[in-house]
Amino acid sequence: MMWWENNFLKVKDNKLYLGDREASEIAKKHGTPLYVYSREQLISNFRSLLKAFPDRTRFGVRICYAMKANPNRKILEILRKQGSWIDAVSPGEVSLAVRVGFPPQKILFTGTSVSGRDLQEVFSRDGVTINIDAFEQLELMKEIKGSGFRNKKIRVSVRWNPGVGRGFSPRTITAGERSSDGTPIKFGVEESKVLMAYEKAAQSGFVPVGLHQHLGSGWVREDFEIIKVAVDRMIQKARELEKKGFELEFLDFGGGFGPKYYKNQGIFPVEEYVQYICQKIKNARLKIEAVALEPGKYLMGNVGVLLLHVEYRKESYENIFACVNGGTFNMVPRPAIYTQAHHEIVNCSDVDGGNKQRVTVAGNLCETGDVFGKERFMPLPKRGDILAVLCSGAYCRSMASNYNLREKPKEIIV
Repeated sequence: MMWWENNFLKVKDNKLYLGDREASEIAKKHGTPLYVYSREQLISNFRSLLKAFPDRTRFGVRICYAMKANPNRKILEILRKQGSWIDAVSPGEVSLAVRVGFPPQKILFTGTSVSGRDLQEVFSRDGVTINIDAFEQLELMKEIKGSGFRNKKIRVSVRWNPGVGRGFSPRTITAGERSSDGTPIKFGVEESKVLMAYEKAAQSGFVPVGLHQHLGSGWVREDFEIIKVAVDRMIQKARELEKKGFELEFLDFGGGFGPKYYKNQGIFPVEEYVQYICQKIKNARLKIEAVALEPGKYLMGNVGVLLLHVEYRKESYENIFACVNGGTFNMVPRPAIYTQAHHEIVNCSDVDGGNKQRVTVAGNLCETGDVFGKERFMPLPKRGDILAVLCSGAYCRSMASNYNLREKPKEIIV
């Protein structure tokens, strides 16, 4: 059994199956490039996360899907039927969530560098909770509220920066003073301004209801200890706010945990993490009504694959290339944006054959960095083969573009 097999990805007779259908046959029927998503795997991921909470009678659990991971309408409809909430980062995402049928009361808007127009659009949605990303943002919020929403009760929470962050790449760390490459972290209200933010929000006519943090994306097993430090700080900050008279409805611990992208990756212990959060809340005797998480990769990563057609095999200066009909920058941008990103690549008609060589899977864009995988040890692809880029359900199609005026891939759900 291959390490990446699950309810969706299966190997039979050395061929890749997506559910009960052969991947190459799906490609032949629908054409390539093609994103294929699994309804069954998505539902399984959602229910597994919900089940990880040890006692859902103590307080409510809000699984707020990070829509930026993949805003496909059918994906959103599946999650809505499972009881999901929405983590939205733009007015466009808020609007789509409402059109798909999510009640505004189940949407948390977490913008950064928000504009007056952003706020006007979101304020007009009755029930949406607005996450405050900066103490200075409150002045703009106060102006917009006064200009057209003076008597409206608008729920807010504060996204604070607990001073520590974690991510698989310097570009995915979203808390702390600076990322690991020295880039100043732009997200969240610093610790010394959190209480002032709550006080000013209340004075400005808003209704403070929650506390939020997001540490980064792509946590692995080794990150757990520092993640627990951030949880402890969150609990302490919530206690301080309660003592100052602010009745918090929820604590939102953000996202960050995801699926297994490569064989030797230490999987982040999601169940231990959730239990740690619940125990800390219980010990602190917080009066909150709900705990929220914001999974994107966890729910969608292993739900999707990208199928590509091998146009020909090229050999140059002792390098072997499988030249495919798609590009990373506009179809699976993660490896192009984050050098640490890895996606397993499988030959759908010869998953684990004997004639293995070092192969670079080359895209069709005018960029040296346009490679899906560099010198991967795999069965030698030939013209006409279908390759599957695994774990591409999150932050791939949503980040796709028409770079080089190439069309975006089609999407289907099986």
